[in-house]
Amino acid sequence: SAIPHPFRWLSLSFCLLLPPRTSASPVCRLCLLVCRMKFSASFLILLLASVCLTQAINLRPSSITDASAIPHTHISGGGILGRRPAAPAVMDTSGIEQGGQQGGLLTPAKLTRPQEWLDSVDVIIFDCDGVIWRGDSVIPGVPETLERLRALGKKVFFVTNNSTKSRKGYKKKFDSLGLDVKPEEIFSSSFAAAAYLEQKKFKETGKKVYVIGEVGIEEELDLIGVPWVGGTKDAGKVVELKPGYAMPVDEDVGAVVVGFDRHFNYHKIQYAQLCIAELGAEFIATNLDAVTHLTDAQEWAGNGSMVGAIKGCTKREPTVVGKPSALMIDYLAEKLGVPRQRMAMVGDRLDTDILFGQRNGLKSLLTLSGVTTLDKVNSPQNSIRPEHYVDSIADFFPQSTA
Repeated sequence: SAIPHPFRWLSLSFCLLLPPRTSASPVCRLCLLVCRMKFSASFLILLLASVCLTQAINLRPSSITDASAIPHTHISGGGILGRRPAAPAVMDTSGIEQGGQQGGLLTPAKLTRPQEWLDSVDVIIFDCDGVIWRGDSVIPGVPETLERLRALGKKVFFVTNNSTKSRKGYKKKFDSLGLDVKPEEIFSSSFAAAAYLEQKKFKETGKKVYVIGEVGIEEELDLIGVPWVGGTKDAGKVVELKPGYAMPVDEDVGAVVVGFDRHFNYHKIQYAQLCIAELGAEFIATNLDAVTHLTDAQEWAGNGSMVGAIKGCTKREPTVVGKPSALMIDYLAEKLGVPRQRMAMVGDRLDTDILFGQRNGLKSLLTLSGVTTLDKVNSPQNSIRPEHYVDSIADFFPQSTA
């Protein structure tokens, strides 16, 4: 104990290394042997620990993974679409070339072998504006393409977010463009709004619907026997703001349906605001499209602008019944009995058509004949990536349009 603490271990080690006296008893010799064995074991453990620590320090820099090597998660519309590690172009199970990666997001490939893609689907759902027509002009090659698809036995349907027409109204438009389409093949967002209310048994409540929109919504509500107010009847109405004035509303309104309305005005905004905020009416939107095709010369503000006005004054989020809502695809899948992986959505919008397909388990194909450009698709700000794209659906049969 007289030896300072730091030197006790060294002194003990030195003593253990000295040979035992010749006069030492066998017991002493045995004890010394045991001590030497313990010392040797301790020494080996310390030596091994030192080697391991040295290796760990030497290896530490190479254990840090570069951020670019971490696979990114492709997220769209709030849903995880899967982890896609960076890779060159690959082939999918149907032999169709797919794009590679750009900043962790899938780069869509042009559909260069359309027959293989067509062989992989039984049902094709087309958007209308920007895919079948632009404004009042049919897109070149579309009539022939639809005829050949039917000849191949493909079931074709037309789903549009434009609520200004009913299915009956859209049938007339198809006829005017020389396109042979059956009424049951047409699904408009005006029909979707009526189908949603019918599904909820709204008629049984005895309530009315306040309509912001045009004749399409009115006709579809008439078909299911749901009473409505507003709509085209409120076009041109002006609010006269006078002291003490309070706008009267129908106390029986139980839902507000907001569709595209070329006669949107302040009267309609205030009436909808009162029905939703004060009467507790359900807020339903046919779609949230930012822009639409009213003519083939330019883009026009879409229903998203009208829905946005009602959202802004009520602080409520609407129930959306058009694309990308699942309502219409659920109806089709149940009616046709076709697996969703054998169905495809073809459209010109990323945030409605392509998202509609991806959210509902369908193949997705973008056509560049509408509002979306390839630069927009590949923009780092865009997270909604289709599997493939074409210039127009006429590319399904390139030899017939060459």
